[in-house]
Amino acid sequence: MTIESGDEVVIEYVGRDDDGTVFDTSREDVAAESGLAEAQPEREFTPLTVSVGASEVIAGIEEALPGLEEGDTKSVEVPPEKGYGEWSEDHVQEYETDELAATLGGQRPEVGQFVETEQGAAAEITDVADDVSKVDFNPPLAGETLHFELEVVAIN
Repeated sequence: MTIESGDEVVIEYVGRDDDGTVFDTSREDVAAESGLAEAQPEREFTPLTVSVGASEVIAGIEEALPGLEEGDTKSVEVPPEKGYGEWSEDHVQEYETDELAATLGGQRPEVGQFVETEQGAAAEITDVADDVSKVDFNPPLAGETLHFELEVVAIN
């Protein structure tokens, strides 16, 4: 059976950046080797179930699935526009440092610290000055070309 739009598929995957560093995986052994398991001890590294055509994964992966069959493997290079988009200065916001500190429970903001938006997304504090601080709301992988190894485990 060949994957078509509308199919529900189960995939194993390993995602790497241009340097070959693993940033995400469904494979427990790869998570252990790469340090992801230690960095995310509460996470279970298990195959991903995707409804093809429902935009549940980035476009570069979604577009790679149709035509594959159960047991197939595929390496996919995903450019930023089919991944997490280009990095944009428009997604960097300035806040008064005192106000940002108040949202952090009175703790002074630090460069590299992450804050959570009301929608649950993480944003990184990239600059802290006495009066104004900058927070980057770009996805962490924005602007990156991503490399995925995919394996089709099942087609439902």
